Amino acid sequence: MQPLTRKLQRELWHLKGQMFAVVAVVTCGIAVFVSMSSVKHSLEASRWNYYHRYRFADVFVQVKRAPESLSWMAARMPGVAAVATRIVTDVTIDVPGLDEPATGRLVSIPIRGEPPLNGLHIVAGRTIETDRIDEVVASKPFMEANGLKPGDRVGAVINGRRQELVIVGSALSPEYIYEVQPGSFFPDKRRFGVFWISRRALESALDMDGAFNDLSLTLTQGASEKEVITRLDLLFERYGSLGAYGRSEQLSDRFISDEIKQLGTQITLLPAIFLGVAVFLLNIVLQRLVSTQREQIAVLKAMGYAGAAIGRHYLGFALAPTLTGALFGTVSGAWLGTRLVRIYGDFYNFAELVYVVRPQELLISVLLSVVAAAAGALLALRRVMLLPPAEAMKPEAPPVFRPGMLERSGFGRRFPVPARIMLRNIERRPWKSALSVFMISLSVAILIAGRFTYDAVDRMVAVEFDAKHREDVTVVFTDPMPPSVAHSIASLDGVLEHEYYREEPARLVFGHRSRRQTLKGLPASADLQRLVDAGGRVVELPVSGLMLTRTLADLLGVKPGDRLQVQLLQGSRRTAELPVSGTIDEILGLSAYLPLDELDRLAGDGGAINAACLRIDPSREVSLYRQFKRMPGVSGITLLKALRSSFDELIAESMLTSTLILTLFACILAFAVIYNGARISLSERARELSSMRVLGFTEREISLILLGEQALFCLAALPLGFLLGIGLSALLSLALSSELYRLPLAFSPANFLFAFAVVIIVGALSGLAVWRRMVTLDLIAVLKTRE
Repeated sequence: MQPLTRKLQRELWHLKGQMFAVVAVVTCGIAVFVSMSSVKHSLEASRWNYYHRYRFADVFVQVKRAPESLSWMAARMPGVAAVATRIVTDVTIDVPGLDEPATGRLVSIPIRGEPPLNGLHIVAGRTIETDRIDEVVASKPFMEANGLKPGDRVGAVINGRRQELVIVGSALSPEYIYEVQPGSFFPDKRRFGVFWISRRALESALDMDGAFNDLSLTLTQGASEKEVITRLDLLFERYGSLGAYGRSEQLSDRFISDEIKQLGTQITLLPAIFLGVAVFLLNIVLQRLVSTQREQIAVLKAMGYAGAAIGRHYLGFALAPTLTGALFGTVSGAWLGTRLVRIYGDFYNFAELVYVVRPQELLISVLLSVVAAAAGALLALRRVMLLPPAEAMKPEAPPVFRPGMLERSGFGRRFPVPARIMLRNIERRPWKSALSVFMISLSVAILIAGRFTYDAVDRMVAVEFDAKHREDVTVVFTDPMPPSVAHSIASLDGVLEHEYYREEPARLVFGHRSRRQTLKGLPASADLQRLVDAGGRVVELPVSGLMLTRTLADLLGVKPGDRLQVQLLQGSRRTAELPVSGTIDEILGLSAYLPLDELDRLAGDGGAINAACLRIDPSREVSLYRQFKRMPGVSGITLLKALRSSFDELIAESMLTSTLILTLFACILAFAVIYNGARISLSERARELSSMRVLGFTEREISLILLGEQALFCLAALPLGFLLGIGLSALLSLALSSELYRLPLAFSPANFLFAFAVVIIVGALSGLAVWRRMVTLDLIAVLKTRE
C-alpha cells in the first residue's frame, strides 16, 4: 500500500464523524435523484407498454349520433391508420350494499373479437359472450372498492328502463388509467365505474342501430394530428360533434402526463440542494485539513512528491465520502423507488406497472457525486498545489483582527466574557458564519416545502368542498332538460334547497388563439355553487359577460374588457361576441362562467338545464337515494360527502409517505450542517478552549463559547429558512401546477412550528454529540500541539 493511501485511510477514520455527515447528505441527494428518476421512467415505460399493447387511440371525437358509414370516410382520411366506433353512455347504477346511487359509464365492445382500439386487459373472470346482452365486464377499481366479484349483479337505468346486469369479469383499459366521473377531478372508486357491454345491447337500449356516438382512431407515423382533427371536425359538424381532440387532451392521459412532468421537476430541484450542501461541507472540512497539515504538505513536497500527487491525495478526502454516498444513495434510492411506484400503482390503474432503473441514472449519480467532490475540494486543492515547501514549513500567519462593531459601540461590555468571545468570533468570520446560517436555513426550507403540500391540499379541500360546493348532491341529466323539471326535483321529499345550471360546449376564439371550452351558466343568486378563488374569497358573477378562470384567460391572451368570439358546438351552433367581464383564480380546471339567462339567450332555445344541485335533509337521504336510483334521464349523481371521503383516503397515504421522506432527509441535512460546523469549530479552537479551561473557565462557559455560536446560527437560520421555504414552495407550486389544477400557496402555523421544533431538536442532538467530545479533551495533549 502506498504511503499516501495509508495516510488517507488513517485520517479518514480520524475524521469519521465529519465524513459521515457528508456521506449522509450525498446519500439523501442521490436517493432523491435515483428514486424520482426511476419512478418517472417507470411510469413512462408502463404507460408506453400499456398504450402500445392495448392499442390506445391517438384522436377522439364524440357526437350525438352519426351513421356507421361515416367511419369509412374517417378511415380513408390521409394519416389515419385505424378507426373504431363505439356507443358510450353514462347511467345510474344500483350497487348491492351501497345506499347511495353510483354512476356507471357503459362502453360498447364488438360482438365478436377484441376492440380494435382501446383494448381490455381482463384481470378476473372472462369477457362477455356474443349472445348475452345483459353481461358486462366492470372496471377493476370499482369492483374492488365495492367488494364485487364475477357473477354478481348490479341494476342500471338505461334510457329510462331499469335492467339487471351480470358482471362476468373485471378489466382495465388504457383509456381509464385515471378513472374519474365526468366533470370531476377526484376519483371515487366506489361510486363510479366503467362497464364494457355488448354493442348489440346498447344499440337496442338507445335506439342506435347502425349508428355510433364515439369514434377513436390511430395515426400513421409522421401524420399531422392537427390536420386530421380539422378534417374530423368538418366531417362530424352536422352530427353534434363537440370537436375532435388528441391524446394530450384526453383526461386520463393528461393526469398521468402532468404527474410525469412534476417528477421531472423534483429530479432537478431537490438533489441540487442536497449536493450543494455537500459541496459546502467538503469545502470547510478540506480547508481546515489543509490548514492543519501545512507542515506535512511541505515535507511531502520536499521528499519529492509532485504537487499533482499530493492534490490527488487530498481529492481522495472528497471522493471517498461522495462516492460512498453515491453508492448508498443509489441503493436506497432504488429501494425507495419501488415503494413509491407501489403508491402510484394504487393511484393509477396500469395493467402492469414495471419498475425501471436505467443504467444512465446510476452513471449520472456517480458523475454528480464526483462533480460535488471536485467542487468541494477545489479551493483546498488550489492551496495545496500553490503552497511552496518553504512557506508551508512556517506556521500560517495569524489573521489580523480589528475591533469589531460590538467593541466599537461599547455595547459588548454588557455581555459576560464567554458571550463576548462567541460574538466576536462570529463577527470576525462573517462569510463563514453567513454560509453556515444559509446551509441550516436550506434544511428549514425543505421542511417547510415538504409539508407545504399538506397545507395546499387542506386549502384545496376547504375551498372546493366547503366554500365553493355547498350542495350535498349533484344530479346530472342525460340530455338537457326544460326548466320546468325544476318543479319535479323540488317536490321530492327531503330536498331543502335546489339550484340548476346549464352547460354548453363552445369554442372560444381570440385572434389566432382558440380553445374548446364548456360554458357554464349559473343563476344570478347562486348559493349552493359559488365562485370562490384560491384564497377562499367569494367572487360575484358578473351581471353580463364572461367570467374566465385566470389560467384560461392567459391561454387565450385576453384580459377584462376584451371581447371573445363564442362559437356554440351543439344545438343552434350560434356564434356571438361576448365581453370578458372578469377573471377568477380558481384551483381546479379551466372554466368559463356567465349568467344562466344570458346563456339561454345565446343558445336561443328558450332555456334548458343540465344538472341540479341539491341540499337535502340527512334524515331523508336514504329514501332520496332510492328515488335517484330509479329516476330516468339521469346520467350521473355526485355525492359531495362521499367524494371528499374518497379524496381524503386516496391522498393520505401518498402525501404521508412523501412528507416523511422529505422530513427525514431535511433532518439529516440539518444535523450534518450543525454537527459539522460545531466539529470544525472545536477542531479549530481546541487549543484556545483548552487554554481557557486551564485559566479557570468552567465547562459551562466553554460550552457557551462553542455551542452558543451554533445555537445562534440555528436561531438566525429559522427566519431565513422560513422565507426560503416560502420561495421554494412557490417554485414547487408553479412547477406542479397545470391546466387541470393549481396548487394554492398556503401555509399553516403548524408548518412553521414543526420546522422550528425539528431544527431545535436536531441542533440540540448535534450539540450534545460535540459537547461529549469537548468535555473529554486531553488538555495536556491539546496544549502541546503547535498552532
